[in-house]
Amino acid sequence: MGEVLVSLYVFVLAIFVGFEVITKVPPLLHTPLMSGSNAISGITIVGSLIAAGAEHSGLSTWLGLVAVIFATINVVGGFLVTDRMLEMFKKKDKDGE
Repeated sequence: MGEVLVSLYVFVLAIFVGFEVITKVPPLLHTPLMSGSNAISGITIVGSLIAAGAEHSGLSTWLGLVAVIFATINVVGGFLVTDRMLEMFKKKDKDGE
């Protein structure tokens, strides 16, 4: 029971800190910072793989699998947004391409 309370405490604290950090970012910087940090968030894939493979219970395995899927979507989306932003800064050729 102690592990569950510690995990819940860390989860709630992470939500609070994340909310406070994100609300302090000006809207102009939001997209560049988020697209860059999404690439770094690949560490969540490692954590979710550990959760899925720990075999504590069937529920933890399924929740770990869902976490792997969502974390992968997050990382791929971050790379796509970053790529799209970088395309906006490339100079156009004389042909318009």
